[in-house]
Amino acid sequence: MLKRKAIMILLILVLSITLYGCKGNMKSTKTVTIGITQDLDSLDPHKAVAAGTKEVLFNIYEGLYKLDKNGELVSAVAESYEVSSDDLVYIFNIRNGIKFHNGNNVTANDIEYSIKRSAGMLKPSDPMIAVISAFSVISDVEAIGDNTVKIVLNEPDTEILYYLSTCDIIPKDYAEISTKPIGTGPFKFVSYSPLESVVMEKYNDYYLENKQQIEKVIFKISSDTDSAFMELRSGVIDILPYLTDAQAEQIPEGYYVKEGSMNLIQGIFLNNEREPFNDIRVRQALSYAIDRQKIIDIVAGGKGEVLGTNMFPGFKNYYDETLVDVYDFNPDKAKELLKEAGYDNGISFTIKVPSNYQYHVDTAQIVVEQLKESGINADIQLIEWSAWLSEVYKERDYQATLSGLAAEVAPRKALERFNTEAGNNFMNYKNPEFDNLYKTANNTNDENERILYYKQMQAMLTKDAAAVYIQNPFQITAINDKLDGYTYYPIYVQDMSLIYFK
Repeated sequence: MLKRKAIMILLILVLSITLYGCKGNMKSTKTVTIGITQDLDSLDPHKAVAAGTKEVLFNIYEGLYKLDKNGELVSAVAESYEVSSDDLVYIFNIRNGIKFHNGNNVTANDIEYSIKRSAGMLKPSDPMIAVISAFSVISDVEAIGDNTVKIVLNEPDTEILYYLSTCDIIPKDYAEISTKPIGTGPFKFVSYSPLESVVMEKYNDYYLENKQQIEKVIFKISSDTDSAFMELRSGVIDILPYLTDAQAEQIPEGYYVKEGSMNLIQGIFLNNEREPFNDIRVRQALSYAIDRQKIIDIVAGGKGEVLGTNMFPGFKNYYDETLVDVYDFNPDKAKELLKEAGYDNGISFTIKVPSNYQYHVDTAQIVVEQLKESGINADIQLIEWSAWLSEVYKERDYQATLSGLAAEVAPRKALERFNTEAGNNFMNYKNPEFDNLYKTANNTNDENERILYYKQMQAMLTKDAAAVYIQNPFQITAINDKLDGYTYYPIYVQDMSLIYFK
């Protein structure tokens, strides 16, 4: 009996040592779990629309060039380029030895295919492709041998490199890009479970040696920030961005907080074709009825930057900070404008808010209370992210929505969505003067002239109250104490290649 008992104790001891060793091996795999609060709208980079999707796919795909943490263009798939004296012909040289995640070399044919696909130049064209409108300036793309690509423009465009950085390079005619994505980035795709997770692993043949320190990344999808925060508190999530100020004060032991600019345009975006917002006086009244600084004080503990226009403050040369003061908080002025528009008893409308972003939900609740002082009644309708994309962004079936516009790679891109014919002009803003000014700005190579035009367009959008601009929020991220290297970019990016274990 004693012998059997001794054997059992020995077995338990061996099992404990084995399990401990397995646990240690799990840690040695260097897996990091990051929380996100929206599902991906596509694994195909040319069909992805949501900023939350693009910040995840950034780790899998790359363009000819890409932005670094300082907002500078750095070489990626392309190693170098040359441009003709008339700025119409670009010759790109492919990085030597660069491979896709399936082991195949990246060729000029892949690049020609990717750019033409993103420009809507392939026949038959895929209606699901989110065509890059700036590529309308491209007249031809031609593979010259295996390692060189020529791009011909029909007119000069000094920002074309920035737009090319948004065109991810994929294998030519690869039929499974939507289910088994293949790119050239530091991590390669492993699996995707809708509404649950996206799993990636280190790409050992990445062209930058030792670029990525961790071996496996899990993007854990939660329904909203509160759910993700609970998983952080339970230790399931290692990194959680976009915390509210209240959540940041409740992070558990074993985590620390890092802060930086979100570079996001948060605002009440209005359907300019839907009553009552088809009247400029009503839109202006809404702008006067909002106390933006108080919103920032309540939602973010005073951490945020009041905005008066659609341009990102990160584009310092182009951003017109004087527009912040166009609409002060003035309920009496709001009432006066509503009366002029024929709404003596105020107005009522519904604000659609994506439920997965607690920051926007909290902001909307404060906005509703502030509007009451101006005789404006607003109801909040919380909708899932997928519903927001279909109802608001694509179908434009809404009166108002409180959300955010993600940072762009080029200042012009922040303005192009307000063109009358722009596919992403979900606000239905229409102004022929704006359209003409946009074209004029695109046709000049003089940087000072372009800055002047861009600021005139910003002023036009502010005067017309195309939207009620609120703030550029301060981003708060909770990070496991064992990790470092989390980096804020001027665009929406979760660059996991920079994360490392201390």
